[in-house]
Amino acid sequence: MDEAVRKAQVLVEALNWIRRFRGKYVVIKLGGSTLEDRDAINKFLTDVIFMETVGMHPVIVHGGGKAINKAVEAAGIESRWVQGRRYTDPETLQIATDVLAHEICSSLVQEIERQGAQAIGLHFDSENSLIAEKLILKDDSGNPIDLGAVGQVSRVNCDLIKEKCRSGLIPIIPSVGLDENGNRYNINADTAAAAVARDLEVEKLVFLSDVSGIYLDPNDPETLQSHLTIGRVRELIADGTISSGMIPKVEAALEALDVGVHKVHIVDGRKPHTVLLEIYSNTGIGTEIVQ
Repeated sequence: MDEAVRKAQVLVEALNWIRRFRGKYVVIKLGGSTLEDRDAINKFLTDVIFMETVGMHPVIVHGGGKAINKAVEAAGIESRWVQGRRYTDPETLQIATDVLAHEICSSLVQEIERQGAQAIGLHFDSENSLIAEKLILKDDSGNPIDLGAVGQVSRVNCDLIKEKCRSGLIPIIPSVGLDENGNRYNINADTAAAAVARDLEVEKLVFLSDVSGIYLDPNDPETLQSHLTIGRVRELIADGTISSGMIPKVEAALEALDVGVHKVHIVDGRKPHTVLLEIYSNTGIGTEIVQ
């Protein structure tokens, strides 16, 4: 009986959040080590199906850098990096877009359908949702740097995404875009997720990470920050507390907040049901960033 009461209390706690977020859009960025763990992926997708079932509109945006690395290496291509980004020549582009759209995206759709829900991949080989343009970076002298077929999102086809959500489908979007002429571009998945969140005007943007959130001391789990403001996050970047691979994710989060996304969450995608705990409980489990 005690266990039954505990379960009922959990449901009652979730009820307020379920009602609050019913009909709202949430973008979840999936990538990193989570994609390497099939059990973690399956549990995450169960969470996503739960969200859709109780009336929320989840949209998944995913990358796949590690899988692309393996495929490029298997093809005998030596990766070249420019300012932390993969130089994308035509052969690398073909491999990267194949991995993202035909392997990772398709496997996510299949798993959702195996669990009894419906999903659809939105990309260059189905219905494209990310309209892209070539990304131009500059060196210290102000000269343009050629990254090959690396792009950024210029526009998101929100009508398409909303139509799929209204039809009971869970949209899954790989980080590949098409420009107005149909050319493919490889896009950073964090910035792609932020762009989708921006244009959809979502309630929440969730980044699944390899860590549980932002720590003041990475070696001390007690320093996990459950709630941060934009100003405090900028201070932590400036003093080096937030560093290395967390910086692109956090900067994408700040960009999304700057253009109207209400809240951004960073949670550990390797742990079971972290998305549900972060969204539908009073305490959460990761780091929440707000204006």
